[in-house]
Amino acid sequence: MVSATKEMTNPPAVSPRRRRRGTHTLSTRDKWVAAALLGIPLLLDLAFVWFPALASVLLSFTKWTGVGAIHLEPCRNTATLPGIPQPGCLFGVQNYHQAFTVYPDFWPAVRHNAIWLLVFILLATPLGMLFAVIIDRGIRGSRIYQSLLFLPVMLSLALIGIIWELIYSPNYGLINSILGRTANENLIDWLGNPRLNLWAILAEATWRQAGYVMVLYLAGLKAFDPALREAAIVDGASSWQTFWRVTFPVLRPINIVILVVTVIESLRAFDLVFITAKGNPLKGLELLSIAVTQNIVGETQRIGFGSTLGVILLVISLVPISIFLYQTFRKEKRA
Repeated sequence: MVSATKEMTNPPAVSPRRRRRGTHTLSTRDKWVAAALLGIPLLLDLAFVWFPALASVLLSFTKWTGVGAIHLEPCRNTATLPGIPQPGCLFGVQNYHQAFTVYPDFWPAVRHNAIWLLVFILLATPLGMLFAVIIDRGIRGSRIYQSLLFLPVMLSLALIGIIWELIYSPNYGLINSILGRTANENLIDWLGNPRLNLWAILAEATWRQAGYVMVLYLAGLKAFDPALREAAIVDGASSWQTFWRVTFPVLRPINIVILVVTVIESLRAFDLVFITAKGNPLKGLELLSIAVTQNIVGETQRIGFGSTLGVILLVISLVPISIFLYQTFRKEKRA
């Protein structure tokens, strides 16, 4: 009886092995592997994204031409002519003032980027949505159509530029050959005419963007509950009413993603224009990304001013990204 009481008052000690059951201590090798898996991508991100972005912000306040030291001292003569390289020095907001008031290509570039955005929203996005809805209905040969429409997205932009250059060529292009405008006296210069070249490039970009939007909408339609569509049909709704009042509101998260992607794609438009113009500035094809490239790696080598244009483009791009993040985090808080 006494021994039983002692056992009750002094329970047997739990072995250390049983106490540590369920916990796992990382070995030194595991810690090094985890540090490498996290550290290497972080270093690459800092080196190729954040450091260039911060460097561009700092250089945007200078008149650095890429040669010589960058002296962070205020410029005394602020009435210099644009385009004339000045010694590197802190130039305050004069670069931004020149971008908005003096630089001749800035506002045409902003206008062309805005046109690019409107064409993507009003033409490429509805086309991609239409393709997705038709293919989602399971028509005959839908997989073939889906592959053909998505093919421009998989092709490189350089190849797309070459394909459309053959289509737009004044002498032997497909369009002029069909129209019978291949003679020297009645040629249509689709890429050289400032009134036509932007719309010609937008046709190329829309051809590619519509396939990308189609894939995003197809992903949303595959996750759509068909019972909602069947219930709407039972209630007497037409196909058009079912789509706009039932399907489209459910696709709201996809719509936000597509809107953000569309804005970013229209702002960073560069490749097709650069390939078409072969690196030379063409009238009618001014874009913010082209202006940045011409000032940083062009003949003038105005790295400070080019960085200013890059910062302006960065700030404009951050607006849709911030809206997207705000909507995402607000949705998570509500959930």
